[in-house]
Amino acid sequence: MKKYVCDVCGHVYDPAEGDPDSGIAPGTPFEDLPDDWECPLCGVSKDQFSPMED
Repeated sequence: MKKYVCDVCGHVYDPAEGDPDSGIAPGTPFEDLPDDWECPLCGVSKDQFSPMED
């Protein structure tokens, strides 16, 4: 599963880890995050994230 990086603050969403503080279970692909999910560090919406290059 692809990791995504926040264009604003650089936070990396790793699907293997999920976002437990926001109720997102490990193994949740970025595409399956709720539309109202926000960056846990800076609070921008998920449309401010870009796929990480391998």
